[in-house]
Amino acid sequence: MKSIEVGDAAPNFTATTSDGKTISLADFQGKQPVVMFFYPQDNTPICTAQACSFRDAYEDFVKLGAVVIGISSDSDQSHQTFATSHRLPYLMLSDQSGALRKLFGVPNSLFVLPGRVTYVIDRGGIVRQVFNSQLFGTRHVAEALKTLQAIADSTSKENAK
Repeated sequence: MKSIEVGDAAPNFTATTSDGKTISLADFQGKQPVVMFFYPQDNTPICTAQACSFRDAYEDFVKLGAVVIGISSDSDQSHQTFATSHRLPYLMLSDQSGALRKLFGVPNSLFVLPGRVTYVIDRGGIVRQVFNSQLFGTRHVAEALKTLQAIADSTSKENAK
């Protein structure tokens, strides 16, 4: 399983969100950056802290034009309950088959735990950041925002020329 790295084109996929909408990564290409975070399981301490950190910074992501997508192997029903109980405003995808993890090459931690990896994908569909940290779930938010800000600054400079 090859991991997706910075500079790679993000692989396209089509999936159904926990609220029943069908999305493709290609839907966002040319329009807005995408922050995708894979996490092990709904309602566990680090995962809940991570999900709530993305919620708390959601307006910052919106201001930077990004869409946020949380992905785990939990069921749509689990995601709906998790999102409702923690007021999560972003898209949630169920990856029960592991196909998305495999597509992006998300590694397991300690050989058994599903990995915790965040990808920042620019408007052109290029991966600009891969942040992998199993234990520091809330740090994923700061790293993603830093990368999105760098993308926005770079775009502003290019537009000023």
